Amino acid sequence: MALRGIRGATTVDTNSATEIIAATAELLRAIVKANNVAPEDLACATFTVTPDLDAAFPARAARELGWQQVPLLDACEIPVPGSLPRCIRVLLLWNSPTPQNEIVHIYLHGAQVLRPDLAADHETESRS
Repeated sequence: MALRGIRGATTVDTNSATEIIAATAELLRAIVKANNVAPEDLACATFTVTPDLDAAFPARAARELGWQQVPLLDACEIPVPGSLPRCIRVLLLWNSPTPQNEIVHIYLHGAQVLRPDLAADHETESRS
């Protein structure tokens, strides 16, 4: 079994804990659904946020989804001038026999501009 990376990103409108957790949960649910990921197959998850987001740790959303045994890490993106604001990114390391070219990376909301080639057809329902 190979170790594969799944990438994803999303954006929020405001720096609020509620919005950060909801957007991260939406992103994780979309990645899990698109790739048929079971949390027990995840080696780890790394979340980053742009420096303008500090109201909550995105990893909290994973814990609230039941990812109790998955090692999680939050970090801040480097503040590159002109980069996409209010952005949450994730890298999941996944133990899977799935070939790398079949992995579905998910980019939602404003983060679709980061990888428009991968973002099409993966917009999900509005956050709740």
